[in-house]
Amino acid sequence: MMVGDSEHTIQNDMLQIGAPAPDFALIANDLSSKSLADYLGLVKIISVIPSIDTGVCSAQTRRFNREAAELNETVVLTVSCDLPFALDRFCGRKAIGNLETLSTHRDMKFADDYGVHDTDWRICQRAVFVLDRDNVVQHAEYVPVIGEEVDFDAALAKARELV
Repeated sequence: MMVGDSEHTIQNDMLQIGAPAPDFALIANDLSSKSLADYLGLVKIISVIPSIDTGVCSAQTRRFNREAAELNETVVLTVSCDLPFALDRFCGRKAIGNLETLSTHRDMKFADDYGVHDTDWRICQRAVFVLDRDNVVQHAEYVPVIGEEVDFDAALAKARELV
């Protein structure tokens, strides 16, 4: 992943289309633990961001929040390394209520398993995944430059196709 003129190291392999998605244990804003089992039977859009306090990450989260209001049988999860308190504060300030923010701050297992762990800065690479109701990866996009956006239309189209 490129950050300015520097190339950062991303640990582990990218998820492959058609492969089962790795389970996770992420921290919700109320400090509870969330896993794929909490979203059983739903299509899942997993929006991964480096930090909620940056412009592109904030815009990505706000866009998916708007889109989530129009999606049926689909949950949108925004995952970052930010503390749950920071994610909760952001959601309150920006009236984010149609998606869930989850933190991988406690450990980087999610980032490792999903192939988004920037080991140089201990953040997540920007990415978006769409999982079907059976937690099979149907869409995976890894953004190679930290300040670029994901392809919202491709992820949303895949999610709508799966409902």
